[in-house]
Amino acid sequence: MKKRVVVALGHRALGTTLPDQKLAVNSSAVILADLVEEGAELIITHSNAPQVGMIHTAMNEYAKAHETYGAPMSVCSAMSQGYIGYDIQNALRAELLKRGIYKTVSTVLTQVTVDPYDETFYHPTKVIGRYMTAEEAALEQKKGNYVVEEPGKGFRRIIASPKPIDIVEIEAIKTLSDAGQIVIACGGGGIPVLKQGSNLKGASAVIEKDLVSGLLADLTDADMLMILTNEEFVNIKYGTDKETPLKHITPEEARVHIANHEFGETKMLPKIEASINFVSREEGRTAVITSIDKAVDAYRGKTGTVICEK
Repeated sequence: MKKRVVVALGHRALGTTLPDQKLAVNSSAVILADLVEEGAELIITHSNAPQVGMIHTAMNEYAKAHETYGAPMSVCSAMSQGYIGYDIQNALRAELLKRGIYKTVSTVLTQVTVDPYDETFYHPTKVIGRYMTAEEAALEQKKGNYVVEEPGKGFRRIIASPKPIDIVEIEAIKTLSDAGQIVIACGGGGIPVLKQGSNLKGASAVIEKDLVSGLLADLTDADMLMILTNEEFVNIKYGTDKETPLKHITPEEARVHIANHEFGETKMLPKIEASINFVSREEGRTAVITSIDKAVDAYRGKTGTVICEK
């Protein structure tokens, strides 16, 4: 039975450097192709934290050396979508062809709208870019940017992580998926943009990838949201002698665990929130959080932390 599945790839699936990414993506393509053979109609999204940080640093070092303009975060995000998508689509296409499966794999450069009054713009949390001197940090602050000091290391930019509101290219993504193509979209949380009349203006922000994954799954009416991470299960009492894997929970049970502060705010919590949002909006939906090497078993319902109404 065919299922539309939004698969969110984490850092482990991509590596952190150019050569590491090439190797990691080749391995990930095998697992994604396995899912296709199982009947999954894939829409793929992915993280980009090491990659966008590398791009941001490189572009700004170039600007510093040549006394020209640096690249804004929205441009760095777009660049990361392009080069990560390029590697994924080529690796997956090659793996599918080896198996006699002929499907187009496309990357959609994706913009995601955010609220200009989102409170995270006033309380940024995402550290990015190279270390700066106190003088360089003062110049950044004059531009209206936030910086944070890491004792003994220097200063770094710190930017907002606003919640996603809408996906600008969603109709293109749905059209491609409806035509039986595999789509890579919303990479790194999407390019954050603000609506200004009929224009879209890039925002100095990074959107949480897992929250966009849930929104993408909802807007494409997916049957399953699969978030791939480092662990086979989500655990409560993590790191203690009472650590317990969660195998099947309802959204209501997940909310209780959130209230009890069971999930790391920047790691597991966004994955749980995205899963709750997705499964709560329509009946019959399932979210599963597991490790990439267990993806096929999770698709079959054999492992992973499953979040659904029943």
